[in-house]
Amino acid sequence: MKDIRKVIIPVAGWGTRSLPATKNIPKEMLPIYNKPVIQYVVEEAQKANIQDVIFVTNRDKSVIEDHFDYNLQLESVLERAGKLDKLAEVRKVAEMVNIMSVRQKKQLGLGHAVLCARELVRDDPFAVMVGDDLMFGGVPGIAQLIEVAMAEKMPVIGVMEVPWEKVSRYGIIDGDEVAPGVFRVKSMIEKPEREKAPSRMAIVGRYVLTPDIFDYLEKATPGHGGEIQLTDALQALAQDRGMMAVRMSGMRFDAGDWAEFLTANIYFALQDEELRYDLLSLLKNFVQFH
Repeated sequence: MKDIRKVIIPVAGWGTRSLPATKNIPKEMLPIYNKPVIQYVVEEAQKANIQDVIFVTNRDKSVIEDHFDYNLQLESVLERAGKLDKLAEVRKVAEMVNIMSVRQKKQLGLGHAVLCARELVRDDPFAVMVGDDLMFGGVPGIAQLIEVAMAEKMPVIGVMEVPWEKVSRYGIIDGDEVAPGVFRVKSMIEKPEREKAPSRMAIVGRYVLTPDIFDYLEKATPGHGGEIQLTDALQALAQDRGMMAVRMSGMRFDAGDWAEFLTANIYFALQDEELRYDLLSLLKNFVQFH
C-alpha cells in the first residue's frame, strides 16, 4: 500500500446539534480554548505526516479555508505592534498543510461527501477524518489506523467502546479481535437499536480507505435518514475484500455534544499554566455554589 498522504475532511454539514451557535458560524470554527475545532483535526493529520487536506465544503463554509490561509492585514498589524509571537502563531497555521476543497452541493450524507472528493484522491489510499470527533493522546488517532493499514494492506476504521444506551447514535461493528485492540471486521450496522447492536464498538470518525471504496459509494442507495451512508459502503467493501478496525487509544471529545465540547474547553485551558490556577479557582467557586 502507498503511503497515506491525503485526508478528506467533510465540513459541509449544517451543525444542527450545535444551534443556535452555528446559525452563522460553521461548527468547525467554534473555539475549543484558543483554537477552532477544525484546527485540532488538521493538526492530528499533520502529526501523522499527512500533507494534503481536502475539505468537502459548501458555499457558506469559506471561512474554514480562510483560517488556513495568510491574513496579510492582521499580520501587518501584529508586526507593527511588535507581537512577534502572535505573528508566528498565525503564520504557522497558514503553513501547516496543503489545502484543497471541493463542494458538496447537496448534503446527502457522509458517504456522499467522501464521494465528492474522488477526483482529488484518484487512485491513492487516503484517510477520512470527521471534524466532530477530536482525538488526543500519545500517538495521533489517525496514525494508529495508518500503522495497521500499512501492515495489513487493507482498509481500517477507528472504533471506541461506548455505553449500550448510546449505540443507537453510531455505526457499530461486529468483529473478531486478532491482536490487542485490533479486529477483523465481520459486519457493521448504522445506528442500530440497542437490542440489534452486535457490540458496543462504535465507529468514531477516523478511517483509512482504499480508492475502490468510491465504486461502492457510487452504487450505494440511500440508507438511514435518506442519506448515502459511508457505513453501508464499508460493509460491502468489508465483505468483498476484508477490513480491520482499531480500538483507538487516547481521549475523545464529540464536539457536537455540548457537555463534551465544554469539557474539551476546560481540558485544554487547564494545560495552559498561566490560566490553570485562575480557572480552577473560578470553577471551584462555581461548582460549590451550585
